[in-house]
Amino acid sequence: MDRETLTEVAVSSVAVGLFLVVLVVVGLVYPDLAGAGGLALVGSIVLFVLVMAGAGYWLAGR
Repeated sequence: MDRETLTEVAVSSVAVGLFLVVLVVVGLVYPDLAGAGGLALVGSIVLFVLVMAGAGYWLAGR
């Protein structure tokens, strides 16, 4: 693999890893996911989509 591909894999892996950590934290803080827990879950998904879009934009500009 070339350096560009390794960079893309690393950035994507870190973003997915952080997303999983956020999901675990939301699950621990809001075990029933009712009310605020559901909102936190949706917020974490939206944040993940925005982070991945930003990472894609950054990687495309390199």
